[in-house]
Amino acid sequence: MLQARLGIAPIAWWNDDLEELSDDVSLEECLAQAAEAGFTGMETGRRFPLDPAELGTVLARYGISVCGGWFSGLLLDGEIAAEKDRIAPQMALFKAMGAPCIVYGETAGTIQGDRSVPLARKRVLDDAEMRAYGRKMTELAEWCADQGMPLAYHHHMAAVIETEAELDRFMAASGAGLPLLYDAGHMAFAGGDVLGVIERHHARISHVHTKDVRADVLAGIDRARDSFLDAVVRGVFTVPGDGDLDFAAIVGRLAAHGYEGWFVVEAEQDPKVSPPLQMARTGHAALVRVLGAAGYEVVG
Repeated sequence: MLQARLGIAPIAWWNDDLEELSDDVSLEECLAQAAEAGFTGMETGRRFPLDPAELGTVLARYGISVCGGWFSGLLLDGEIAAEKDRIAPQMALFKAMGAPCIVYGETAGTIQGDRSVPLARKRVLDDAEMRAYGRKMTELAEWCADQGMPLAYHHHMAAVIETEAELDRFMAASGAGLPLLYDAGHMAFAGGDVLGVIERHHARISHVHTKDVRADVLAGIDRARDSFLDAVVRGVFTVPGDGDLDFAAIVGRLAAHGYEGWFVVEAEQDPKVSPPLQMARTGHAALVRVLGAAGYEVVG
């Protein structure tokens, strides 16, 4: 039987890009609610202590482990040596915490955190730029794996690897040593085929974000005028069981290709509109249901 672990991201409680989408909640309350909802892992965020002993103590209190965490990469426009130096502190922390991976998000040239720039004005790489970027990312990922802490590359709205076509080009330009984080919500927002992406790139999927979308909100987004953060504020994202993606089909396709590991609920919302504990419970229940139907055993 395939094994799955269930994690959640603190972005349901506070948003690291948009302060207004944050509740005045402590890390301890966040962890307590995640544990109450049934999760055994949490990705890191800005309210996490960076000292392994301090972090380990607070996580153990709630039976939670680090199941990943975002790194704001700059390799697209930078040098590999500099990126190794930038990522080293997070690698050390994650190795100490026994995390499965670092979530690499490319922030060079991104507009994901700039509310003044519409989605249609995102940066696009030509073929030569894509090939060079793929080579550099592969080299960095192989080095990280050799150091004992693998990366998982996050395709992301408003970043250089956003659409299904861009992801296909990036996968072709990079090597097998660069694992992929599959995010259903971001791919759906980008207009991609969420099942087709799994079918083509399953061999490199090492980490999964189970972000759902609200189809009515998505349909109302004007990409020539609205920014990524505008869409977030309007509630384009939500947890499985509260949106419109077919997670039974998504999880079933991952199971068909033998994926095992973390399924992380990561849905940025306004905690005052979408109470985090309620959302966490909804997402957990939906995942347990579809994972069981797909033949997974949930462990933790």
